[in-house]
Amino acid sequence: MNLSPYDSADLPHFSLAGKTWEGWCQEREAIGVSARHDVWISFPDLNALCTAGGAACLSLNGEIVATVGAADGCSGVTVEASSDSFFIKHVWDLLRVNEQLLNCIPQTKLDGEVHELAVINGIVELGEGSQLLPGVYIEGNVVIGKNCKIGPNCYIRGNTTIGDNCHIGQSVEIKNTIIGNNTNVGHLGYVGDSILGHGVNFGAGTTTSNLRHDGQNHRSMIDGKLVDTGRRKFGTIVADGVHTGINTSIYPGRKLGKNVTTRPAEVIKEDI
Repeated sequence: MNLSPYDSADLPHFSLAGKTWEGWCQEREAIGVSARHDVWISFPDLNALCTAGGAACLSLNGEIVATVGAADGCSGVTVEASSDSFFIKHVWDLLRVNEQLLNCIPQTKLDGEVHELAVINGIVELGEGSQLLPGVYIEGNVVIGKNCKIGPNCYIRGNTTIGDNCHIGQSVEIKNTIIGNNTNVGHLGYVGDSILGHGVNFGAGTTTSNLRHDGQNHRSMIDGKLVDTGRRKFGTIVADGVHTGINTSIYPGRKLGKNVTTRPAEVIKEDI
């Protein structure tokens, strides 16, 4: 997972509402849209581009970012993108993508097992072999992959995507978060407005903070400079293979690099 200013050639490959970023880009190509790889195009903007008639292009902040029916550049109608389309500059921008995708889920689809004492209050996709154990409460739109074990007594809030082969343990709360494949969040933890990569293991009691006391936008360190994330609520970015010790606490906007480990009760105040 890239923790520096965004390199579009190095986009994370974890699941966004059941597909990788590459998968969503391929869907655009399948309907004849040629687009920059570092741009998210909202579904209404994509529809406007495809129905503009003949050759058309999409303009975002004065730049042509996508075309349909045009071999070179923009030789036809220009469609102006809305604020729901944007450049993917940093990893946390994928949270905005995930929010839009999950808000478009049409209906609940349960291919896994839901215990009679689990509650679903929203639209949920649950993959094959996955289990919602007793006391699980899901609120809002959530996608859970295959062969996952959720609970018991978990609170999962939208908009959250959980990949394949994950375990969300006893009394864990997850909110507005993207979780990669083969990742475990141990019991008695909280993860909010965050991105966790593949093969991550959060020890029991690991907690992410996601709100400043003054209510202002969070900032995150990029190349020695604090960058405004544009997010009032923002937790952490955790790369593949990270393991945290029990009761680790993570300050908002901090990033943990690939295969980093923390000690029990460690407080993460800076990027590692």
